[in-house]
Parts: sequence; structure tokens; C-alpha cells
Amino acid sequence: MSGRQLPIVLALGTTQTLAWASSYYLPAILADPIARDLGVSSNWIFGAFSGSLVISAMLGPRVGRQIDLVGGRQVRAITGITLIAGFASTVGWPLTAFGLESIGWRNTCFAWALAHILIGLPINFFVLPAVTGAKAAAAAAIKPHIPMDRTMILLAFAFAAAWSVTGAMAAHLPRILEATGATTLQAVSAGALIGPAQVAARMVEASWLSRYHPLLSTRIACLTHPIGAAIIGVLGGGVASSAFAIFHGAGNGILTIARGTLPLAIFGPQNYAYRLGIIGAPARMAQAAAPLAFGLLIDSMGSRILIVSSALSLSALLALSLLGKRSPAQ
Repeated sequence: MSGRQLPIVLALGTTQTLAWASSYYLPAILADPIARDLGVSSNWIFGAFSGSLVISAMLGPRVGRQIDLVGGRQVRAITGITLIAGFASTVGWPLTAFGLESIGWRNTCFAWALAHILIGLPINFFVLPAVTGAKAAAAAAIKPHIPMDRTMILLAFAFAAAWSVTGAMAAHLPRILEATGATTLQAVSAGALIGPAQVAARMVEASWLSRYHPLLSTRIACLTHPIGAAIIGVLGGGVASSAFAIFHGAGNGILTIARGTLPLAIFGPQNYAYRLGIIGAPARMAQAAAPLAFGLLIDSMGSRILIVSSALSLSALLALSLLGKRSPAQ
């Protein structure tokens, strides 16, 4: 990483941590108290959260097309950004839980909004440079239509299954751990380990697993959640909550990198962002549906919901096992 990249990486890492901590990881702590105060079911809150993720899924291909037109930059810097942003749950869950106990859920949301105004907005406005790109040259390389082949379908299914688990755990992890027998303190403390586990796994991926085809790291990532669930099944939630969080976080950390590197390794850079948007759309839809769907299932299944999440992870692993190491030229 060059000296010119470092301020950008630190800036984006900070704003991404703030953004994820105050949005994606918020319902896991605040959904129940919000629902109680508003007199609605918590599943209504998770349904609204799912709706916001649906909008993100619908925008994915369009945003990808614009990135292809303008031209993406600082590709290698994404590793540094995700290393910092990997601590979003570590920062978000304890701070949100502290705010809930100290000032209530409404003021906690106001505090997060104020942080965006006082921290995020100035960083984005003053630190990040303007982006320019050669639209004509990029547009000439873009195909008008990209057909869905077997490889793209398998990738789309694998990422959809894997990211549905990620979305469910982000919204319900403390609740699921409490259902396995963990106390509230144990559940929140275990959740705080996800961030360090994500960062550690990304460092391993960057320093060692990057020597191999991304299929290897992606398959490993799909296996870690079931391993953590098996540990809870054997030892019980109270004792094994931290181990589960570490295994789940490690897999999630690698998946965040793999969803970008694996399509690039298979298809090459041409139309990369647009293709990534197409492959990622089902994943975002599944991720969007997961908070509401898992919320309904937890009501009836309790801790057995980990069987469902493990089955989804293993189905993603199965889809990846059917993929070959196709070169971009094929």
C-alpha cells in the first residue's frame, strides 16, 4: 500500500465501520425494544430491515454497470478497508447495547446519526478525492449482454446460501446464542469476537490463502459456520458461544473477500463489476429475506435454527465443489 493510498484506506475503513455498525448490526440489539415501545412484533422490524436490503439487491447490477463505465480504482486497497471495517460488529454491538441501557433506543439511534454527521460526512467530503475515469475506453470493453451460464448459476446459488446465513447471524446472533443457553452478557461478548475473527481470517487469506485459487478459501469459509454450530451442539451455548462466534466470524471475513476475488479469478476483469452485480443480486435478496425468515423460524425452532443455517452453508459448499478452476479465457 502506497503512502497516497493510506489516508484513503483509513478514511473509508472508518466510514465503513461507522456505516455497518449503525445500520446492518443495529437490529440485533434494538429490534426487540423498538417493537415493545411501538406495540408491534419484532418481526415487523426485521421485515423493514429486509426491505432495505432488497433495495440494495435491486441496485447492485446498475451500480456495477456504472463502476465498469467509470472505472474502478484502488483494487488492492479493499483488503485494508475490510480489515478496518471488519470491526463493525465489535464496535457496533457493545456501543448499541450500552446506549440502549444508558439512554434508550431512540437516543441511541440519534447518537449514531450524529456520529454520521460529525464523523462520517466530514471524512467523505474532505478526505476522499474526486474520481475520474475514461468512460469511453471502459464502455467499449463492455458487452451489451452477459448470458447466465452454469458457472454463474452455481456461484450465484453458493453466495446466496452463504450470505443468507451471514444476514441471519447479523440480525439474530445474540438471540440465537441466548436460545442455546448463553446469558445476555455471554451472547454480546461472543458477538464482539466476530470482528477480530473476521480481521484475523482476512489477514490469513491475504498472506497465505491468496497463494491458492480463491475456490479453496471460499470452500473453507462455507465450512466454518457448521463447525461452530457443531461445537455448540456438543458443548452447549454458554461454554461454546465464543468458539461459535470465532468460527462464524472467520468464515464471514473470508467470504467478504471471496465474493470479489472468486468471480474475478474465474471470469477475468472484463465486465467484472456488472457480472458481480448479477451474481450478487440473488445473494443480496437471500441476505434481505434472512432476517425476517430466520426471525419467524427462531420463534418455533429456538436453537435448532443452527441446523438450518448449517445446512445452507453446506449447500453452498456443495455448489462450490461442482465448480472447476476455469480460466478467464475459457
